[in-house]
Amino acid sequence: MKCIEASQMDYRVLNERIREADEPCRITGCLGQRFIGAGLKEGEITLADGVPGNALGAYLNGASIFVEGNAQDAVGDTMNDGSIVICGNVGDTAGYAMRGGTIYVKGNAGYRAGIHMKAYRDKVPVMVIGGCAGSFLGEYQAGGVLVVLGLGEQESPIVGDFPCTGMHGGKLILRAKCGSVRFPDQVTARQATEEDREEIRRYVSGFAKAFHMKEQEILDSPYTVVTPDSRNPYKRLYVAN
Repeated sequence: MKCIEASQMDYRVLNERIREADEPCRITGCLGQRFIGAGLKEGEITLADGVPGNALGAYLNGASIFVEGNAQDAVGDTMNDGSIVICGNVGDTAGYAMRGGTIYVKGNAGYRAGIHMKAYRDKVPVMVIGGCAGSFLGEYQAGGVLVVLGLGEQESPIVGDFPCTGMHGGKLILRAKCGSVRFPDQVTARQATEEDREEIRRYVSGFAKAFHMKEQEILDSPYTVVTPDSRNPYKRLYVAN
């Protein structure tokens, strides 16, 4: 494993060192450097301490990134493949325009997680948030799967305001009954069926494995599944009927 001490490095130099390595990289002293691992097709990166800057794993194309603490905004921006595992919290717009791969967040996510997520053929992106998510979760979601588990002692509701605004594809899964959550008219929120729960098990299994948690304890809870009613939810606003 190649060890890189990043505290005095510009983000461009740090990324050059990562790309030059022909073995897994362990990075210490991270001080907000942006674009770490951007576009990588292969390899493994472990951020052992410090906090990576915005756009961690942007355009990721197959590599694996593991963060032992928190991350900032735009984690996995437009990622295409690979995995990002965050042991802490993430900022806003995690998984923005994500179109493949997986993101696991042990803690909470900020605003607009999963905005513009999409899927194409066999590429179905998945993001699992272990804690809570802020407002505008899944805004304009066009594909993929968002899962919010609400684990731990949470003072905030499992999701903030305006979830699924403009959603026209994909699926949102919440580990809660969600009777008090206000969803827009163009989506349907329903209790998970047995078939749904088999699908949910796959996502929970990957999350539990990433953070050494007990899968069954997470599964033993009510779940709500949210899907869009229309692929063009705002057509009625702009087109005369």
